[in-house]
Order: sequence, then structure tokens, then C-alpha cells
Amino acid sequence: MPGVRRAWHFRVQEVIVILLRAMAVCFLACMMLASAEVHAQDRADQLRAVERARLRSLVDADVATARRLHADDFELINPVGGTLSKEQYLKDVASGELDYLEWEPGEIRVRLYGNSAVIRYQAHLRVSVKGSAGRAVTFWHTDLYERRNGKWQIVWAHATQVQQR
Repeated sequence: MPGVRRAWHFRVQEVIVILLRAMAVCFLACMMLASAEVHAQDRADQLRAVERARLRSLVDADVATARRLHADDFELINPVGGTLSKEQYLKDVASGELDYLEWEPGEIRVRLYGNSAVIRYQAHLRVSVKGSAGRAVTFWHTDLYERRNGKWQIVWAHATQVQQR
């Protein structure tokens, strides 16, 4: 019987070792998932900050900053369905033809896809077009960002006016 007891004792030890290893693997996997979630949240917060900086640059007509935050192949689809390239858009902002007097975004929602991201938010703006009196409007914005050379840049932007009821 002592040989059987010893064999049983070794099997219990093997099972305990296997269970401890499995628990360690599960713990490490949980830590990696938690770390990935924190990293994704950090990237989402970084994108929100970039978008807010972009909006500030447009309100302030700070074209130098806006130029860095807009990709060279940027394209805007405006609320009336027209398209503007980066150069057209920033030229209109610089000249005052498109004058953002206020631009207050609501909650900025972010979807990350590797080096691309889509953001969406509703914003209240006061904007003057071609010298008109500034009027208050509300838009939904959907924007595509890409991470290029380590920096987030807006590539596409689409705005839809919310009809006041």
C-alpha cells in the first residue's frame, strides 16, 4: 500500500501544479486584456483631444495648426452636400468666408480600428458664411481619422444639420 499512496500523492501534486499553471495563465490573460482596454481608452481620449484642438484651430482661424491636423487628402462633405478639399476648406477659413464663431461638441464617441478611427458627435455651432450674420446651428459630425507618421490626422469629415422642431 505505501507504493499506491505515494503514486496517489504524486498525482495530486501534478494536478495542483497543473491547476496553478492554468490559474497563472488565466491571470496573465486577464491582465493583458485589461491593459489593452486601458490602451484603447488612452487612444480614444487622445483622439478626442486632437478633435477638440482641431475645432479650436478652426474657431481661432489658426490655419497653421489646422493644416497639421488635416491630412493632405482631407475631404469635407458639408451639410448641403458639397465637397471641399483641405486647401479649399482652409482657404475659406483663413479668408473669413467660413467663420466659425463657436463650435461646442457634445460627447465625442470613438471607434478604433488599428491605425484608423471613426468619431461621431453632435455639436452646437455659430457660423458665418460669406459674411452673413452668424447663425446658431446643430450638426451631427462623423469623421474618419488615420494615424500617419505617429500622429492622428482627419481624412474625411461629414456634417449633417439637425433640423430644429
